[in-house]
Amino acid sequence: MTHPVARVPQRRNARSNRARILETARREFGRNPDITLEELARAAGVVRRTLFGHFPGRAALLEALAEEASESLRDAVAAAAGPVEPAERALAHFLFSLWPVGDRYRMLLALARHDLGAERVAEILEPARDEVTAILERGQRDGVFHTHLPAPVLSAGLEAITVALLEAVNAEALEDDGTRVVVATLIAAGVPEKRARAVVEDIAVEEAGAED
Repeated sequence: MTHPVARVPQRRNARSNRARILETARREFGRNPDITLEELARAAGVVRRTLFGHFPGRAALLEALAEEASESLRDAVAAAAGPVEPAERALAHFLFSLWPVGDRYRMLLALARHDLGAERVAEILEPARDEVTAILERGQRDGVFHTHLPAPVLSAGLEAITVALLEAVNAEALEDDGTRVVVATLIAAGVPEKRARAVVEDIAVEEAGAED
């Protein structure tokens, strides 16, 4: 009979292996979406049996990554809630809060529609889409954003821009800490370039001051 104390290191080791496999998958799928699970196991430093013990197939591994991304996105949306501020600042703040999640899971972009399906992708993105649409609606009422498109349609267009820029980061055609993407999104939403840059710079200064 296995002593309960002996099972604790085993569980801890299993959690460590699972976390290492997921971390490796985030990195390696970004480099090569067609990488095999056997290759991932070697890259993670575990045997094939260990990987398949946690994830019995590619679909299970990708769903685990998708659930991680979904949870991180929900947390980021909740953390972004703050006092009411001008719509262009609210949108910039929100996009900055989401950037680490998008940057961390951008490899899912290459796999999302083929491996996860459009419905699962929509489910993951729904909280962020709802919040962006609400900010855009307020900004349109205030005369800050374009009104030639309904807010949900404008939101979808801005999302497409963000996805395209994240794919450029994936392809190493663009380096960004989120600043360039946020400026581009504000401009696409209808904020004049000079104002968009000023908003982003102001927020960057505020966040730098908060960290000191």
